[in-house]
Amino acid sequence: MTAKISYADVEVGTELPSQSFPVTRAMLVQYAGASGDFNPIHWNEKFATEVGLPDVIAHGMFTMAEAIRVVTDWVADPGAVVEYGVRFTKPVVVPNDDKGALIEVSAKVAALLDDNRVRVDLTAMSAGQKVLGMSRAVVQLA
Repeated sequence: MTAKISYADVEVGTELPSQSFPVTRAMLVQYAGASGDFNPIHWNEKFATEVGLPDVIAHGMFTMAEAIRVVTDWVADPGAVVEYGVRFTKPVVVPNDDKGALIEVSAKVAALLDDNRVRVDLTAMSAGQKVLGMSRAVVQLA
């Protein structure tokens, strides 16, 4: 696969289509099974509150993975992401209701790099709080 976006077609400030990703308790249990991370803060409300959290929280790596989908969907090639890093700033709190939580992600091209690469800066929010800081990806474009 190769990137569907051409380097010549982007400039600093190019905005990627924003997306919202729902997060439910069921999704966290599924992620725990796939990742092997069965820490009870991700599924047990009683335990989470006993250790000082407001409620069950999403796995950080789950949040990180959902956020990068904005970039992989834009470029149409997950393999085009050559670097990706974040700082975990706030947890995504997932209530036990019919709605769960929502991760809202926006992104824009922040720098044009050599060899048809760009740096994309992402903003991930949940419940009005920034949940990832310094969220950046380097993407290889066509």
